[in-house]
Amino acid sequence: MKIQESAEDYLEAILILKNEKGLVHSIDVARQLNYSKPSVSRAVKLLREDGMLTVSADGSLELTGKGLEIAERIYERHRLLTLWFTELGVSEAQAAQDACRVEHDISAETFQRLKEHFGEQ
Repeated sequence: MKIQESAEDYLEAILILKNEKGLVHSIDVARQLNYSKPSVSRAVKLLREDGMLTVSADGSLELTGKGLEIAERIYERHRLLTLWFTELGVSEAQAAQDACRVEHDISAETFQRLKEHFGEQ
């Protein structure tokens, strides 16, 4: 399933924040991504409608199975691409920035071959 890059960014940010903080609210996502609160509210509404997350009574965000699967896939790509780029001598900041771009467009087949080539790290 192909979803928009921005949706993948939101899901990844929610996963990262959940791992760091436990509870995640829209304001946390806005700060993490440096987006406006209204932009995040709109994205949360769309992701909720698409069945990728739920919002509890206290406003905390929770990824559904569908949302978690996408978030974990994107986050794995981000982590490994960043690692591989830095191993090639790219600065950490540039590697993370490049990984953020590549993680959305690389095919599953190519990413799998890279994992096999580098060995899952």
